[in-house]
Amino acid sequence: SPSKPISAWKGKGKITNQDYDDLRPTITYRHILSQNLGVRDPLRVIALCDSDAFYAACERVRLGLDPSAPLVVQQWESLIAVSYPARKYGISRMDKVKDAKKKCPNLVTVHVATYKEGEGEPGYWEDIDTRTHKVSLDLYRRESSKIINIMKQSVPSGEIEKASIDEAFLDLSKPVRERLLERHPYLAKVPDDAPEGADSPLPPPPPIDWSQLGELVTLTAQGEESEPQDETSNYENDHLTSWHDVALSIGAELIAKLREEIFRQLGYTMSAGIARNKFLAKLCASYKKPNSQSILRNDAIPSYLRPMPFQKIRFLGGKLGDALAKEYDVSTVGDLLAVSLVDEMQNKFGENALWVYELLRGIDGSEVKERSALFKSMLASKNLPKPITALNDGQHWIRVLAAELALRLKDAREEVPTLWPKTIVLHARKGYETSRSKQAAFPFTRDVSVDAIASAGNKLWKELMGGSANINVTSVQLAFTGIEATETGQQSIDAFFTTKDVQRQPLKRSRDNEKLSPKRAECDVRDVQEKKERSRTSFVCDRCQIRLALRDDQLDLSDDERARALATLRQEHQDFHFAQDLEDGSLPQKTGSTSRPASKRGRGAEPRGIARFFGKK
Repeated sequence: SPSKPISAWKGKGKITNQDYDDLRPTITYRHILSQNLGVRDPLRVIALCDSDAFYAACERVRLGLDPSAPLVVQQWESLIAVSYPARKYGISRMDKVKDAKKKCPNLVTVHVATYKEGEGEPGYWEDIDTRTHKVSLDLYRRESSKIINIMKQSVPSGEIEKASIDEAFLDLSKPVRERLLERHPYLAKVPDDAPEGADSPLPPPPPIDWSQLGELVTLTAQGEESEPQDETSNYENDHLTSWHDVALSIGAELIAKLREEIFRQLGYTMSAGIARNKFLAKLCASYKKPNSQSILRNDAIPSYLRPMPFQKIRFLGGKLGDALAKEYDVSTVGDLLAVSLVDEMQNKFGENALWVYELLRGIDGSEVKERSALFKSMLASKNLPKPITALNDGQHWIRVLAAELALRLKDAREEVPTLWPKTIVLHARKGYETSRSKQAAFPFTRDVSVDAIASAGNKLWKELMGGSANINVTSVQLAFTGIEATETGQQSIDAFFTTKDVQRQPLKRSRDNEKLSPKRAECDVRDVQEKKERSRTSFVCDRCQIRLALRDDQLDLSDDERARALATLRQEHQDFHFAQDLEDGSLPQKTGSTSRPASKRGRGAEPRGIARFFGKK
């Protein structure tokens, strides 16, 4: 029979427990002994750690203030962070600074650090002005990196995905499984009398003491009718407790220790959510804030989600949320559960409506993906309150942006010394026009300096502006792209320049210095009878006629390993000459606009289904 017209479905339908039919999967020996089940793992444990009022916490620690001090971080006249003690006075980020001070006379206000021309690093200046200064978030980036490093050290076998500057997901499935088998070694071997072998269910789990593990999301939603019960003692009954609950409890132990370690080393408190997937972990992280951790057991998922306003869920707000609310006259997750996937939701919102359908039921198959510590690009930008109208005025902002790029690249190279950008790009926009850009190869230099970056940026600025009399630039961006590190085993970039100095040494021995030191072995010119042996451990560069040799500790390698090491050394030396050529400007460099007029750009097809609700405004 034909499906019912969409317009005929209005109001709130009846919901049943069948909407959550995957909460108690049968967990077998095969499950617990498998290593790579990924998102299909019934013992999967995901955590989301969220730093409490992070920017405010960074400034509090920097200033050495008591944690109870009410503090806000301001950017110009707006607030970008409000500490929890300040929130007790009713202060929010929607307040202006003067209004916040009226609510709390003893409020500590800290303006975010800024860059200004002539300074290589951002500072906390008294004479800040949006017309001459640029906001810096470098302190927060550095502290965020410290937190991630502590996470990696504390849970080395877990997967960590930095979600934002103050949030990170952790897949604890592997370390949880390791501890689960350590504590219950009888699970590591399939019993001889197991009726279905490795596919036999695990024996009943032990009771769990949740008292020291965090806040449990309740099994019954507020307002729902239920018989009075002592949840802790009732839930510890063997029949109700599941092995996934045991896994969650171990994950809660790991997160509690991690949070303690971050506070001990850095002084920051965190809130965390622990559940079976990323969506639910993030959702329950805010269950009891600040400085807490919440555990969402599978059995608590229905009562937690049903009364929740669905438009408060990430990605279900905005245009999509408005469309769902209007189409079905609903406001909560429970209201939407009765909407048929095939007959209703997919007809209206396309095949991708399955994603919404599953999200409402607490299903999320996204993985925790550890992101590379290497940045492919770095961007410093400034939207100008007062447009640039004179060519020379642009150099002020180029230098301010160059200072930020220099500091960020310097910080990155402390972790990866061989890191260097291939290209520097300048973007400029006039009013509401399309941004224009110029780019050029960025030359190697011994040190990261503001002068070198500003010089390259100024050259691009002059090329981009040309002889234009009407500049009127309202936005400037300076960026590094193509940031890469040399392969493991190669010399650092600095080594190229060390070699450059060595290469200036004379090719022939001085008669006054017949004995050649080991440090000058790469410039050694030995006797003719040693040429054969030297060809296995050194080579002469065709361009500079300098002999370069392997290190002493590489001479005892096997023939194949020594040949590979010599090939690597040869490639590194070629890269050195390439760097020299870039520095001297002897290589052709492509410069030009990377943007095209809007009329000439290819116009893609209009997005369909759910995708159209995420388009640009």
